[in-house]
Amino acid sequence: MISGIYTEYLGRIGITDPGSPSAEGLFALTRAHLERIPFENTEIQLGRPPGIDPELCVRRLAAGRGGYCFHLNGAFAALLEHLGYDVTRHVGGMAADTVTTDVRGDHLTLTVRVDGEAYFVDVGLGDGPPEPLPLREGRYERGFRYGLRPLGSADGPDTGWTFLNEDSPFPAMNFRSAPATTADFEAEHLRLSTAEDSPFLQSFFMLRRNAGAVDRLHGRFLLHIDPRGGRDKRELASPEELFEVMATVFGRELDDLTAADRAELWDRVQRAHEAWLASQQS
Repeated sequence: MISGIYTEYLGRIGITDPGSPSAEGLFALTRAHLERIPFENTEIQLGRPPGIDPELCVRRLAAGRGGYCFHLNGAFAALLEHLGYDVTRHVGGMAADTVTTDVRGDHLTLTVRVDGEAYFVDVGLGDGPPEPLPLREGRYERGFRYGLRPLGSADGPDTGWTFLNEDSPFPAMNFRSAPATTADFEAEHLRLSTAEDSPFLQSFFMLRRNAGAVDRLHGRFLLHIDPRGGRDKRELASPEELFEVMATVFGRELDDLTAADRAELWDRVQRAHEAWLASQQS
C-alpha cells in the first residue's frame, strides 16, 4: 500500500501505478523524476536552506519544490525503498577533472539492485544520465556521453566508482562503495547551504533534463542544450520572465514565494549579473 505523501510524490512525477520493483519500473521512475523535478537552489539563495531529512525532502518535492543532490537523491531513495527497491546511498564528490580519486563528500548518489543487476542511479546531478546505468565499467551513450570505471586508491582497486560526464562542467563524480546514511551528509549540507564561498550562495541556478536535452538557468541566462549539437541561449530581461521560466520550463511551483521573496531573488540575480558583466570588461 502506497501512503498518502508518496502518492502525492508519484503524482508530481506523473506516475499513478509504479508496479512491483523491476528494472523497467526503475527506469520509468528515474526518467519521470528527472523530467519533472528540477535541480535548484531557490531557498538557499533566500537564506532559508531546507534540511535534508528524507521525509522532509519527500514532502517538499511532493509540494512542488526542487533541491540539490541531498534533497533529490535523498527523497528518491526514500520513494524507491517505500516501493520495495533495494537501495544503497553512497558518499560522493564532484570533481573538476577526471584524474583525482578524492571523494569530497559534497554529493549523495545511489545504487539500486533489481532483477539481479546493480544500477547507478542519480537524479541529483542536474545534467546526469536520463536513466540508470549498469554498475559496471563502460561507456554509455544516452543522448549525452557517460562512463563508469572503478575508482581505485591507495587502499585498493575496488573502493568505489568514478562516474564520467563528458559534456558537463564537472566531468567526474567519485563515490565510495560503502553504504552511507543521511547523517554522513549533514556537515557538508550546512557548509554548502551557508558558507560564503559556496556556489549555491554565489549564483542562482536551475537544471532539468530529459532524454533529449538539458535546460540550464544560470542567473539571467537560460540555456537549452541538445546532445545533437544544438545550443540555444537567451537572456531574461525581467523578474516576470524569470518566474515564468521557473514555473513553465522547470516545473517549480512558486506558491511558497512571497512578493518580498521574489523581489529579493531578482535583486540577487541582478547583482550577480552586473558583477559578471563587470568581470567581462576587466
